[in-house]
Amino acid sequence: MGQFKTSDSDIKKSKPWWLKLTKAGLVVFIIFVVFLAGFILGTKKSSNERPVKYSADKLIDIFGSSDNVDPDLFAQVWDVIHSDYLDKNKINDQDLFYGAIGGIVKALGDPHSVFLTPKLTKDFTQELDGTFYGIGAEISRKDGFLVIVASLPDTPAEKAGLKSGDKILAINKADATDMSADEAVSLIRGDKGTIVTLTVYSEGDQSTKDVKITRDKISVPSVTYKLENKLAIIKISSFNNDTSELFAKIAQKALNDNPNGIILDLRNNPGGFLDTAVDLTSYWLEPGQVIVRETFSDKSNDNEYKATKKVSLAHIKTIVLVNEGSASASEILSGALQDYDQAQIVGKTTFGKGSVQQLIPLKDDSSIKLTVARWLTPKGRTIEGEGIKPDIEVDMTSDDYNKDLDPQLDKAKELLSQ
Repeated sequence: MGQFKTSDSDIKKSKPWWLKLTKAGLVVFIIFVVFLAGFILGTKKSSNERPVKYSADKLIDIFGSSDNVDPDLFAQVWDVIHSDYLDKNKINDQDLFYGAIGGIVKALGDPHSVFLTPKLTKDFTQELDGTFYGIGAEISRKDGFLVIVASLPDTPAEKAGLKSGDKILAINKADATDMSADEAVSLIRGDKGTIVTLTVYSEGDQSTKDVKITRDKISVPSVTYKLENKLAIIKISSFNNDTSELFAKIAQKALNDNPNGIILDLRNNPGGFLDTAVDLTSYWLEPGQVIVRETFSDKSNDNEYKATKKVSLAHIKTIVLVNEGSASASEILSGALQDYDQAQIVGKTTFGKGSVQQLIPLKDDSSIKLTVARWLTPKGRTIEGEGIKPDIEVDMTSDDYNKDLDPQLDKAKELLSQ
């Protein structure tokens, strides 16, 4: 049985570490630290032309003198892989390099911070634009698992019965235990008409189940409207690029219809753009009122996002529906309206995604989605890990779902009829 070979010649303490690197190892490491500088020193900028504060040589000096970091170890691992790995012909240097960068971000221990390869960056951008091919489910990491945050309405995921809180244990039989959410999304997406199999565990089930889902084009209107018995029911499925424009038209229509109340349905809405959340919340608040507080590690950068002048819906009694799949921007809107007593919140406690990720472009079209801040409601309540607790808790069971019953919506209608 083989074993690793070690000897005193592997690490020669008498020489400076940079003299021990092979030429290839030194080049690789220099590139590595330049990338490292790129994301450590420029988190507030969005341009991929960001200046690099430290040169590669300077970073090598810094790391070489650190008691906690041994840059020589990186080069040694690189060389060992290239010299001793069984299937050398399968080694892809770019995959190793991206893996190293991804490992740095993963080591932060933050499930929302992740390195995105150029392909993953493109996929992520397309999702925010509102059109992509896949199953229509928002995925995140929570309590050490990949979980379904929400299945978007009328998508393959919803039709297959995937629900908020379902744990994804494997994707096409590949273990998903340590996958980032973005890695999982990349595997789940694919050409229209192809099938992806998810191994899923749902709370209350005795065992896991394999769910086969046929991929399709996911292009969901982010805002829909209907008037029912003098009640305006507005469903917001996400806070995307088109949401503000669509909502402006719907808000005007609601005013023209002069409803007895508004039901704002944010259930299974995984969030989206912060600016869109601020824009929509402004319809219920006075200009200048704080909608969300943003707190950074450097408190001098703390920020407040305030309501802007909009057509007002504040005079119309409003119920906001939320559930475990309401996250991020949904929690900002519902939390602000709750703090100002502008709406009653009905349903279940929301997901608890209250941290701010900035998508930082890098020079080769890859990017880092990095947590840079946390959100607080106007009254200073923490959203991350806590969620927004409803004023009136109403459950919706699997049995309700299967029978096309909606006790949460029914409760909202009841409250508005009083």
